[in-house]
Amino acid sequence: QVQLVESGGGLVQAGGSLRLSCAASRSILSFDVMGWYRRAPGKERELVANMIGGGTNTNYADSVKGRFTISRGNAKNTVYLQMDSLKPEDTGVYYCNAVLGITDYWGQGTQVTVSS
Repeated sequence: QVQLVESGGGLVQAGGSLRLSCAASRSILSFDVMGWYRRAPGKERELVANMIGGGTNTNYADSVKGRFTISRGNAKNTVYLQMDSLKPEDTGVYYCNAVLGITDYWGQGTQVTVSS
């Protein structure tokens, strides 16, 4: 059974930074894709960033390009999302996602609130 546990969310002022962590119960190199999604209030869940092939290929939503960075930790079971220059519209619940074959795994989510 795969478990993903997010941490690092919180309340921050606009322009500030947060780093989210996702700890997986197995090496992230065993997954096809690792990524972060978010669900803003009243909106559907959307892709924020992902990495394919252990980090050799990364993708970002247009709204976060240049501000967010997805990376993996040296421990090989952790994925980070560094979020800089945060905006109020970045507010939402952020979920860690892992894909293996046709199966998606999800964490429980961590709340990020950006005040103006």
